[in-house]
Amino acid sequence: MSLASEMRVTLHLPTKTLFDGQATRLTAVAQNGGFGILPNHMDMVTALVPSVLTLVLMDGSEVIFGLDEGLLVKKGHHVSVSTRRGVAGDDFVTLQDRVQDSFIQMDEEERIARAALSRLEANMVRRFADLRKPSL
Repeated sequence: MSLASEMRVTLHLPTKTLFDGQATRLTAVAQNGGFGILPNHMDMVTALVPSVLTLVLMDGSEVIFGLDEGLLVKKGHHVSVSTRRGVAGDDFVTLQDRVQDSFIQMDEEERIARAALSRLEANMVRRFADLRKPSL
């Protein structure tokens, strides 16, 4: 493996790619605490906890992301992060606001979907119960 000054980082959500680009450093939080990855870090896999992931880009600027729990895989000079929910922010104050707004909206949508599914299940159980009733 050759030494590199950057690594490709991809942040995947279920419906889209949140980030795909080059970075010189990544910091994140796993179940056993915070850690950093540089381009020539050894390959690894770790579970992430809900936290902030920070990238230092090629021009020295930082990009921050609020992530729900997820999985980080580093292989060679590529880091892939998969998470159910995530948002990008310009700074920690705006990131906190975006996380709250986005995650609360997602929680409400999930609650509505679960309620609809429960109604469908209850309807199906009633129909099966009706099929078992003896016909007169």
